Amino acid sequence: MRVLRTPEPRFGALPGFDLPPHYDDVPDQDGGVLRMAWVEDGPADGPVVVLLHGEPSWSFLYRTTIPALTAAGLRVVAPDLVGFGRSDKPADPADHSYARHVEWVRALLFDVLDLHGVTLVGQDWGGLIGLRLVGEHADRFAAVVAANTGLPTGDHDMPEVWWQFRRAVEKAETLDVARLVQAGCRTRLTPEVRAAYDAPFPDESFKAGPRAMPTLVPTRPDDPASAANRAAWAALTSSDLPFLCAFSDGDPITAAMEPVLRRSIPGAAGEDHPTIEGAGHFLQEDAGEALGRAIVRFVTSGPMPGKPHQGGR
Repeated sequence: MRVLRTPEPRFGALPGFDLPPHYDDVPDQDGGVLRMAWVEDGPADGPVVVLLHGEPSWSFLYRTTIPALTAAGLRVVAPDLVGFGRSDKPADPADHSYARHVEWVRALLFDVLDLHGVTLVGQDWGGLIGLRLVGEHADRFAAVVAANTGLPTGDHDMPEVWWQFRRAVEKAETLDVARLVQAGCRTRLTPEVRAAYDAPFPDESFKAGPRAMPTLVPTRPDDPASAANRAAWAALTSSDLPFLCAFSDGDPITAAMEPVLRRSIPGAAGEDHPTIEGAGHFLQEDAGEALGRAIVRFVTSGPMPGKPHQGGR
């Protein structure tokens, strides 16, 4: 596996995001290792909230959400997925698979950080990966926040707007990452913020992850990830883990998933599911503080399974 690593000076000017990165290695599933990056904030003994980003962003996306969580005494862990942010970037799209991304995040959260009692916050691919982990390792989790995400099995077609996005990524000779993020936002990104989304990718050779991810979403019943996702669905739909939907009011890609999650997952029953107003697909960018407040209300509103034992380092 040929692996690229973004030079650290590329991350020298990040508006509103000065948390120092942490690094450790996980097996690359090909006989070697990959370096994954994450940021942490908040009290070391606080309830753990893991923030998982999606395509084509990185942990920078959560910069306005994190302060609300840490002010409430929560410990935040925000990884960069392999191929994104400060994490290593396998250079061949074929090196990326749904199963590998799930395993890379699992290895970081559980083998490296040894986290327990986790509240998962997953948006976009952060949910596709995170919900798989909850389904497969429920004993590590205390609760789930699904924000503009889902767990597709390929048994139902994706919306046309998603297919348009996939085709645009597949056909683009030059993949404009900042433009993709801007297209999923209602607010206008400043040049500095756009530069921060471009920072992980010095040139096209670094963009195998963003190019591969749309092709990894299950779109047919016999997709390589379909069986594992169906198994995770079965686990989620029989789980009583507290489950919050915090979807925005302006995301045509995932809007149809919210009612499915609410009615299918027992832990969602009786929860006060907020609608994050004035936000698009990347609701963290449009309304990060509001999302943070919703997470805090959810996590601090009552006892959750596993909360007393947080683990980690």
